[in-house]
Amino acid sequence: MDSISLKALAKINIGLDVTGIREDGYHEVRMIMQTVNLFDKVTITRTTDGSITMSTNLKFLPVNDDNLCIKAAKLLIEEFGIKEGVHIDLEKHIPVAAGMAGGSTDAAAVLFGVNKIFNLKLSKTALMERGVKIGADVPYCIMRGTALAEGIGEVLSPLPPMIKCSVLIAKPGISVSTKQVYDSLDACFDNVTHPDIDGLIDDIKAEDLQSLCSHMGNVLEEVTIPLHPVIADIKKCMMDNGAVGSMMSGSGPTVFGFFDDNRKAKAAKEALTASGMVKQLYLTTIFNNKI
Repeated sequence: MDSISLKALAKINIGLDVTGIREDGYHEVRMIMQTVNLFDKVTITRTTDGSITMSTNLKFLPVNDDNLCIKAAKLLIEEFGIKEGVHIDLEKHIPVAAGMAGGSTDAAAVLFGVNKIFNLKLSKTALMERGVKIGADVPYCIMRGTALAEGIGEVLSPLPPMIKCSVLIAKPGISVSTKQVYDSLDACFDNVTHPDIDGLIDDIKAEDLQSLCSHMGNVLEEVTIPLHPVIADIKKCMMDNGAVGSMMSGSGPTVFGFFDDNRKAKAAKEALTASGMVKQLYLTTIFNNKI
């Protein structure tokens, strides 16, 4: 195989709780992770000169060792002593630095692709074990689907498939510092309201979208929204236009809404477009690799 093209799928957090702060500075979490049908396109081409190179449609993204795609390719090529190289072309659509694991899912695609191109015969589990060396979200992005993530996000337990529904994803034209969000959370950790992650798991098993949306929660909203009130405005617009539930994903600033009727989702998309609050807006669906 000389070349492979892959879809690197985005994720959202249906529930996100931070349960503790470790001595090494990392945070213990309990999260419900869900893949959605919004993706980057990653094309990996085998080369003969032994180099690892990269190109992308976004000029501001690094194409050197600072990019997780390069780190992923280098990890496998060095481990297996591969003398050939690869060129990675990344066609980016997932919002950048937006709480949707865009960099992690691209790295996951590179691990999968390099494994295929060089016939390394690594299992999905073996790729996930290597992926955690690149980032805590990478193992989940290899696994995909609906999962409970614990530890620092790398301890994964598959869950039954998420209820099928329309998903509206909106990113405002702002950037959020993940470090600032977690520092702010640390300062008020004893006073935050923690979401009901176990209740969400029960709702997924019962296939009850209404109950699930009533239990959705992201503890990071309590610190991110005061810093960036537009996130609350976007959530309100989605709810006012028929969303069953709406929440910020990850540390933000992306907001998603679940809709049980695609016509309502389209109306909400039109309302958000007219509002001028968002820079990137996508109407998509739940992805599940168990079907």
